[in-house]
Amino acid sequence: MRRLLLLLLGLLLLQQGRCFEFVIDGEWEDEMSDKRDHGERHKRAVLTSEEQEDFEAIRGDDITVKSYKVESRITSRFSHTTVRSSVVNSGSKAQSIAFNVQIPKRAFITNFTMNVNGIIFAGSVKEKTVARNLYTQARARGKAAGIIRANSQDMETFKTEVFVPSGSHIEFELHYQEMMQRKLGSYEHWLHLQPGRLVPQFRVDVYIFEPKGISSVQAMNSLGEQFAHLIEVTSSKDKAHVVFKPSLQQQRKCENCTASAIDGILSVKYDVTRDSNAGELQVSDGHFVHFFAPSNLSPLPKNIVFVIDVSGSMWGVKMKQTVEAMHAILEDLSMSDSFSIIDFNHNVRCWSEDLVTGTPLHVEDAKHYIRNIKPNGGTNINEALMKAAHMLARGTTQGLIDARSVSMVILVSDGDPTVGEIKLSTIQKNVKRVMKEDFSLFSLGIGFDVDYDFLERIATENRGMAQRIYANHDAAEQLRAFYSQVSSPLLRRISILFPEDSVSDVTQNLFDNYFQGSELVVAGKVLPSESNTLTSFTTAAAARLDITLETEGDLAALDTELAKQQHSFTGFARQMWAYITVKQLISERSRAPSALKKRRITQRIMALSVEHQFVTPLTALLVESEDGTERMLADSPRDPKRGCCAVTFGAGPPAPVVRNPSPLIYDAPAWVQMTTPAPPHEAGKGPEDWTLPGKINLVDNDPHFIIHLLRGNMDVCFNIDSTPGHILNLVTDSGTGLVVNGLLVGSKQQHKSKLSTYFGAISVYYQPDGVAVTVGTDSVDFTDGQSNHSFTWAATADITQDGVRISIVKNSHVSVVVNDNIRVMVLLHRAWKKNPVSVDFLGVYIPNDNRYSPLVHGLIGQFSREPEVSVYDVHEGDDPLKKEATMEVKGNKLQVTRGWQKDYRRDHKRGSSVFCWFVHNSGKGFIDGHYTDYIVPNLHSFPQTL
Repeated sequence: MRRLLLLLLGLLLLQQGRCFEFVIDGEWEDEMSDKRDHGERHKRAVLTSEEQEDFEAIRGDDITVKSYKVESRITSRFSHTTVRSSVVNSGSKAQSIAFNVQIPKRAFITNFTMNVNGIIFAGSVKEKTVARNLYTQARARGKAAGIIRANSQDMETFKTEVFVPSGSHIEFELHYQEMMQRKLGSYEHWLHLQPGRLVPQFRVDVYIFEPKGISSVQAMNSLGEQFAHLIEVTSSKDKAHVVFKPSLQQQRKCENCTASAIDGILSVKYDVTRDSNAGELQVSDGHFVHFFAPSNLSPLPKNIVFVIDVSGSMWGVKMKQTVEAMHAILEDLSMSDSFSIIDFNHNVRCWSEDLVTGTPLHVEDAKHYIRNIKPNGGTNINEALMKAAHMLARGTTQGLIDARSVSMVILVSDGDPTVGEIKLSTIQKNVKRVMKEDFSLFSLGIGFDVDYDFLERIATENRGMAQRIYANHDAAEQLRAFYSQVSSPLLRRISILFPEDSVSDVTQNLFDNYFQGSELVVAGKVLPSESNTLTSFTTAAAARLDITLETEGDLAALDTELAKQQHSFTGFARQMWAYITVKQLISERSRAPSALKKRRITQRIMALSVEHQFVTPLTALLVESEDGTERMLADSPRDPKRGCCAVTFGAGPPAPVVRNPSPLIYDAPAWVQMTTPAPPHEAGKGPEDWTLPGKINLVDNDPHFIIHLLRGNMDVCFNIDSTPGHILNLVTDSGTGLVVNGLLVGSKQQHKSKLSTYFGAISVYYQPDGVAVTVGTDSVDFTDGQSNHSFTWAATADITQDGVRISIVKNSHVSVVVNDNIRVMVLLHRAWKKNPVSVDFLGVYIPNDNRYSPLVHGLIGQFSREPEVSVYDVHEGDDPLKKEATMEVKGNKLQVTRGWQKDYRRDHKRGSSVFCWFVHNSGKGFIDGHYTDYIVPNLHSFPQTL
């Protein structure tokens, strides 16, 4: 992790008046750099092992490092890191003192300042041409120096060097910002700690603030076992603090050593609390950020063509580790997946000409094939990718690929094309032409001989991503880890939309795929509004499901909360929006179809980078003394292999919202290009919140049944006094294959010597499609026998599969509609958590006009055939407020009492009174048989015929 690519070497500045100088060298990136000679792409990109070991954060002979402090403030997945160091030249002679910091490649440097003997040098980001001119003017006067940024593996190294006289005191301070990427279910923040010497004041602080809460946090390190107990982690509901502050003695390699043992990585891994699959919408400082990371969904089936480079350069360790990784990857395939393998050198071969299912037999045969590959020959990438795309296209045409599956090509290569088509731009066009909109390309570049920039371009242009694999002892693990990120696609064709005139300057909001454990992020500006909230609508396709999710964000609450936090990053939303936008623009610039479009994108990048103080490939950090006479320049690395990573994992190139009559529209930035049309949806309509008729059949509370008799224009009530754990059949219709059952739960304790029972779960099972909807007080679960999905009450959602539609209204009710003929509404009742008796429970509301078959029955279903009921002999009862009467029904004479029960549809807390005739003894005589006849063994069971 500490390999360095040294890109800028030695320029000497002597400042006569103050007797210190800056030693650096630099090379400017220009517009022609993209047209570099093909033969120069493979200059050495890493330093030797000796150079790696020689890295020190503070370098100098006979110097005293008084302090070295690192502070990261992470707010809502966006980090601002500051590195400070105070150094004294304690030698007898003038010397050079270097300040080196390794930072993540995805980070943007935002500032650098230096105080040399009281002379302050402050940084500011400027357009590269402006900074270049100012720097050139200073250099002409002998008043200039540069700052190196060099590339390593996942990191870049910021380097500066100052020549100072004996006794000089120097303070360095570097700032950089980065958006955390979620991978495999967590975010990870890395800090490279290599002071190179003992430091009296050595301290690292990482502060995390996540408004929705932190679900887990842990600190890990490669510093050594002796430091593990020195890393302290404290956390609360929404905050965490990691501190590492070893004493001078604890830093020593041994008891009497003068060398520091601190040499490695301190990483903080965490994840956030998510209360719904709709995502988290945060609004702050006039900007919004929508985080979308659903879970509890069944994976979509996938179709994968593995394209493996077996040219001569793959011989040895590279091939051995690729084979090892492929064995593990193949074993992960399921019976619902399809795959094939293409290996290529100067020729292209297929293990199978067509996709095959991931059966154990096919997997074993594929593993045997890979084991026997002998690398040799050249590299024909073009033909191999063409073959892979045609294989997926043929499977689609022949109907072998599930329309809701995810199709992808995974390319593993370690070098440039040498056979067939070798012009990279032509290969890029060819791949773009044959890859359908439903296919994604993921590129894995092994080692540093490969043109990573090219692999990244063809991947991001085709809805995938690229990753460099370092050819060392853990390359196989790197390959497996990458595959784990794409092995479980949960959603496809995701759109995150906002009401018209509510937002502007929205980043990419259409995504081809969402993979388990990752996160999609959309940001933008909030337009002035009279509303106190911002609403987002997310539509997506899951396994056999179409989903619409709705969530809201308060426009002021987060800013109020941030103002209370001592260590939060208050400008996170504004900076995150700019960060994502600049990253996407840089990616778009590399694919610009014309020079004119490229220039326009370049201007936009420069303007945003200067406004938000990001050092990018098109800007530079000019560091000046207070009077502007001395200047240094911090430039981006000129690394043709670096590329620009996609901001959100599993996403294709930025795409605008399709304009249609729906009001959920925003004006997409001019730089985005359409890649895939938005999926058909009813986002404008939102989740269905249909109104039940005024008179219905229902069961609510403890549990009280209310049956409305249309012909008699009366309501009849009865209770069921059963036992917790019993499941009661409410509706059963063997003619349509529908059953509605309810699970009873008990109160926390008895009240007045009685344990009350309530419905804690309601199941609607539609047998013809094998679809079951189970509504509980914590979640709404959906299964079709093949896939399982779970949603919480914390967000409004609409889910559709075939003839079944589920509409969830946040913390209120769920509506289930089957074939537009039968509707069931389940109402949620929340109890005060500290109530010693009450529990959360559900109410069930069923319209009288449901179109059942003549075979319908159940505690409620039987009354779709209304019995003849007469009530007479109404008289005063024991309770003067409740009259009594005689009811004749089904050949029975019943003593009934006039009373009332509650309908909670319109008033969830107090309910509205429904006056009814109450039948005693658990409805005996009014219902067919005894209530125990309606007890079934499980939530999806049909009862025995009465």
